Amino acid sequence: MLHFLCLALCGLLTHSRAEPGALLRLGMDIMNHEVQNAMDESHILEKMAAEAGKKRPGVKPIKGITDMKVKDVQLPVITLSFTPGVGIFQCVSTGMTITGKSFMGKNMEIIVVVNITATNRILQDEETGLPTFKSEGCEVILVSVKTNLPSNMMPNVINKFLDSTLHKVLPGLMCPAIDAVLVYVNRKWANLSTPIPIGQMGTVKYILTSIPTTTASYIQVDFSPVVQQLDGNTIQLADAGEAPEVPEYRVEGSSQLLLSAAFLTAELALLQKSFDVNIQDSTVGELPPQTTKLLSGFIPEVAKAYPKPKPLVTRIRINKPPKVTMKTGKSLLRLRGTLEMFAAQRRGKAPASLFLLKLHFNLKIQYSVHENRLQMTTSLDRLLSLSRKSSSIGIFNEKKLTGFITDFLREAYIPAVNDVLRVGLPLPDFLDLNYNLAELDIVENALVMDLKLN
Repeated sequence: MLHFLCLALCGLLTHSRAEPGALLRLGMDIMNHEVQNAMDESHILEKMAAEAGKKRPGVKPIKGITDMKVKDVQLPVITLSFTPGVGIFQCVSTGMTITGKSFMGKNMEIIVVVNITATNRILQDEETGLPTFKSEGCEVILVSVKTNLPSNMMPNVINKFLDSTLHKVLPGLMCPAIDAVLVYVNRKWANLSTPIPIGQMGTVKYILTSIPTTTASYIQVDFSPVVQQLDGNTIQLADAGEAPEVPEYRVEGSSQLLLSAAFLTAELALLQKSFDVNIQDSTVGELPPQTTKLLSGFIPEVAKAYPKPKPLVTRIRINKPPKVTMKTGKSLLRLRGTLEMFAAQRRGKAPASLFLLKLHFNLKIQYSVHENRLQMTTSLDRLLSLSRKSSSIGIFNEKKLTGFITDFLREAYIPAVNDVLRVGLPLPDFLDLNYNLAELDIVENALVMDLKLN
């Protein structure tokens, strides 16, 4: 009994665990770039240096030094490493000159080189649900000290003064710089959960599944994207079985964004009605003129009903949600619906229905990125099935129409689908990432984007 209870409970837990619809791996390439950019954009060390000599409420002046100023701040060298289960260990190496009047009444210069170290823990903000970095355990380590103070006079006093002064000045000066840089980095997550429109049909919002996790090689952020129609209804992501994974052969330190086939399927469900088309042009692509005369070559009954050629009108309806499938190196868009053909009548009269066919066909998908949106371009893979649902011209063998319908889909319908897909699918907006440079790879049940820096 206990055995069956355990099996049932394990099954329940398995089904209740949400698999990510999208997955982000942030490697050291992007993290180095973002932290360095934040340091450069914030000019934080220079700002801290400018504030160093100012009187601040509640802060006691340092004994033995007056008119203190900080100048000649060196460009920082930033070194990062991942700390599994925590976040990022950061070391900032820089140098500066501290000036002022010493207790001896003389002008003083202290040239220091320091390492500032801290652990930047990655968390999930309780209010916004966004990733956020928080520094812990900041330390300032003196690498070297040079001064114009006469060390041969009272060396113990001078050394004690330097040690006391630097340990009071540097942590208060440098550790807030680490916090300020993280503020800049954290701001770049701000747009992540903002709903992004997909044309006029709905929105997608990237929501964190859980607190990001850190390994020795990357930070992983799992998303449960919310795909919503304009009326507020949410399109659920289908259970795809095993969660897709980023292949392990990726370059060390690189970053990837993975989009599951289930997620792309949910997004395309927003566009389902846009895949319904009416085609009434007599001339379509490279096809012969679309008239009842052309159709009678496949179905003689058409010629009996319409001895004089009439223009054809074709109506295609997709009555089941589109589905994206992915196998290594190949992605398909599966469409199921109906194709109804009409004979055009005199002006003012509705076209007369000839027949209604059920269709099931696959389109090959080619992916690209343009203006930071995922673009899809399709081409016909094959017509999987064709069956007659109704007919006003009597019974006929619809299989004879296979070639005709295949050509019609290729020349007339697929260009209409590609026009719809030009709207593009939005990608996560964070860290000012430029997805246009990404290299795309189709793997089992997912599209993997290798993210590149400018």
